[in-house]
Amino acid sequence: MKRLFRRVMYNLGSLISAFFNIGISLKFVILVCVILTAGTYFITNKVAIDNVGGAADYAEAMRYIEIKDIVDEKFIDTVDRGAMGDSAAAAMVAGLGDKWSYYMSSDEYKTYQLYSSDEYSDIGLSIMKDDSGGYQVISVNPGSPAAWAGLTPGMVITDVDGEDVTVYDADYVRQLIRGKLNTVFTLGINRGQSTITVDCTGFYVSPVSYRMEKTEAGYIKIDNFEAGSGQDAINAIEDLLSQKAVALCIDVRGNPGGLKNEIAKLLDYLLPKGMLFSEVDKEGNRNIVESDGMCVQIPIVVLLNTETYSEAELFAAVLQEYNWALLMGEPTSGRTRTQSTVELADGSAIRLSTKTYLTPNGNDISASGGVVPDSIVFNTDASATGTTEGTTGVSDGTASTSADDQLMAALKYLS
Repeated sequence: MKRLFRRVMYNLGSLISAFFNIGISLKFVILVCVILTAGTYFITNKVAIDNVGGAADYAEAMRYIEIKDIVDEKFIDTVDRGAMGDSAAAAMVAGLGDKWSYYMSSDEYKTYQLYSSDEYSDIGLSIMKDDSGGYQVISVNPGSPAAWAGLTPGMVITDVDGEDVTVYDADYVRQLIRGKLNTVFTLGINRGQSTITVDCTGFYVSPVSYRMEKTEAGYIKIDNFEAGSGQDAINAIEDLLSQKAVALCIDVRGNPGGLKNEIAKLLDYLLPKGMLFSEVDKEGNRNIVESDGMCVQIPIVVLLNTETYSEAELFAAVLQEYNWALLMGEPTSGRTRTQSTVELADGSAIRLSTKTYLTPNGNDISASGGVVPDSIVFNTDASATGTTEGTTGVSDGTASTSADDQLMAALKYLS
């Protein structure tokens, strides 16, 4: 082997010498080859490391490859490489310890896109992002605001109220359209080829209901914090105050949340001047929401349970930190982070928590595990939660005909 190597090096040296008509010793040729080989290896290795994000990421990638090679070599059954890759990707996201972040295979992501496209049901419109960056209309519900406006499948929406949406992801556009659900707004079709006006005002159903109790407390049920809910809740409170309500019971049990500007509107109405909450991203950039000096100063109880989520949790937590309301019911889950969907090169995707809400005291509700009521009360009959019949009481706050223990406890406290 040594003789063969020396002969190769000798012939290589002779070839170089003949080409350049110079004399080169064998040792010099070997030295040059070693230097070139080492340099090539170093550059190749550095490029490989840089391509995966650095030495630590490269080590992790090599560990995955090592495991894959061992499985391929030694595992007794046939290896499904696709399933193994999806499981590894899912485990990486699960390792974050954030139950709201997760991985979707390409098939799961397609299903998710179809599900997400139906989140505009209040205007009767299903859309999905297409290759041009616009949002293609998939279906239109008969008799809906979208149908009355003249939208048809195949149209491509490129702007909402004049704002170009082709530069945004589906999560942003979803929020944008959700904020229009009780208004009149325009949709630009095919980059300005036509503009369609959608009027949702005649189809709007308020998520807020209310009544006066015989305890002289006003009861307000807020089913969600979607578009229009903030002003509707304010209108309800104004009406109850005009009826001489001396206290308020605000029920956000089963409220899945909605839009941050809607809770901001209601909190601004209820609370005195100060910071209400902020939304912060990984870089520490904060969007701070503040209240003015006007406020409502009467006893308030907020009812919540395990199905109180997101902006509804934040709403309750802010009132609690201001000592403006007593929270009653069950601890919440802490689902107060906002997620973004990032599509990967192979068609799969990850749903990742990218922002979180902070209370006035800087508390991350999600990191804390949820909102804990001041008074923990459970309903013995879960089906009675939200019952609106038989819940008016007498002067001592009791009502024998209701099985809603949480509501009865709130009315008795307020009386």
